[in-house]
Amino acid sequence: MIRRQLYDMGLICTCFVLSFTTITTAQVKDLTYYYSQCPFKMPVVTEPSFADKSFNIKDYGAIADNQTLNTKAFADAITACSKAGGGKVIVPAGTWLTGPLQMQSNVNLVVEQNALIQFTKDHTQYPIIKASNTSTSYVPASPIYGYDLQNIAITGSGKIDGAGDTWRPVKKQKVSPDEWNRLLASGGVVSDDGKIWWPSREAIDGEAYMKKLKKDNEKPGPEAYLPARDFNRPYMVFFVNCNNVLLEGITIRNSPKFAFYPNSCTNLTMRSVNIYNDWWAQNGDGIDISACKNVVIYKCTVNAGDDGICMKASTKKGESGPVTQNILVAGNTVLRAHGGFVIGSNTDGGMQDIFVDDCTFTGTDAGIRVKSNPGRGGLVKDIYITNINMKDIKGEAVIFDTYYEDMPAGKTKGDDEGKNDKIPQFRDFYISNVTCLGAKKAISLTGLPNMPITKINFKNVNISADEGYENKNTSEINFKSVKLSTLSGVKEY
Repeated sequence: MIRRQLYDMGLICTCFVLSFTTITTAQVKDLTYYYSQCPFKMPVVTEPSFADKSFNIKDYGAIADNQTLNTKAFADAITACSKAGGGKVIVPAGTWLTGPLQMQSNVNLVVEQNALIQFTKDHTQYPIIKASNTSTSYVPASPIYGYDLQNIAITGSGKIDGAGDTWRPVKKQKVSPDEWNRLLASGGVVSDDGKIWWPSREAIDGEAYMKKLKKDNEKPGPEAYLPARDFNRPYMVFFVNCNNVLLEGITIRNSPKFAFYPNSCTNLTMRSVNIYNDWWAQNGDGIDISACKNVVIYKCTVNAGDDGICMKASTKKGESGPVTQNILVAGNTVLRAHGGFVIGSNTDGGMQDIFVDDCTFTGTDAGIRVKSNPGRGGLVKDIYITNINMKDIKGEAVIFDTYYEDMPAGKTKGDDEGKNDKIPQFRDFYISNVTCLGAKKAISLTGLPNMPITKINFKNVNISADEGYENKNTSEINFKSVKLSTLSGVKEY
């Protein structure tokens, strides 16, 4: 009884701190403010600019009846805009069915209010293309994609739907009986153990097919990938090696895989973007920033089936790190997701100079989540996370995990500890002004025996959780004004 009373008192105190922090941080803070608070020299991110010209998709034959496939009309409008020196491609109110859209330089795709770009459920409309202009691997074309572009944007208050429910497998444990029965009635294929629904036979057999393809064919061409198109589902918005990129105001929903996945981009701004995936959406990440520099993510809202706002850093052959650098994440809200702010699991390219400020995580599996493992790790340092409000966290409020394994549908955990290349190195993190009202565990830090997690600094942290602090293979973990209220009592560090 006494322990429960102490825990409840901790919840009340934390609730007060949370409310007070919310009130004091409710003042208007623009990007100029956050730039001024950045603890490293954050370059001002260059946003794209566009010529004062407009190209309405209706003028290129588009019909908003949710039946006519408007792929050619979109492509013609985008091409005309780019060839004219750039401007706006206007998507007016209505529902516009289409196949994949390839962006071009100097184009702002404006999805106006009450407009919906609905990507087709017909997967034959998604051609197999190179994963980038220099790649030797092939993927289904993403609903929106672009390689090696300059000055591109997707703006407006409309919506973009990726028809992701026709691509993704679903784990039975993640949905209600009614939802599971609805999936069964829709068709598709169920795994032999009855635990996973797949949208097609092609999808469920795709992994075995891909393994055989790579074993039997050293350099398979695009046509060889066609039988596994459903298995190799595309990212929703996929930009590679692009400069001066803006996403503003739009809603991205129902993605086949990650909702927004920029790779090797420079000068990227996301402002007031809404991303929504159902919480059971397999690999349905919200925002995954990979090997990008000079990035702002500001006042966005994410509900995801996997990680919410995530930093990745995969390196190319011969490329030196850090490949992910100069990142400002401010004023964002993450609802249901595997993690609110996440680093990893791919960190082999290195990360440095990331500033996260004034974010709220509600109902996520973890709050602050840092993950990697041998074989895909690298140096991650100089990470600053401050003014974070969390509530109803299902797992850890803060977790560092160097034994992480990605769990695709149908997989079980193995053991990566034997790998001795690309070792995760997490150090010089500064986590301050954090409140959490309700979590299963407050803080969990797990390093490797040959590479401890080190120099993790906590300051002004107040967490109410069932369990407190655990660590393994760590050094120089510093606490200042840290209060953990748990079922076993209150501890102050």
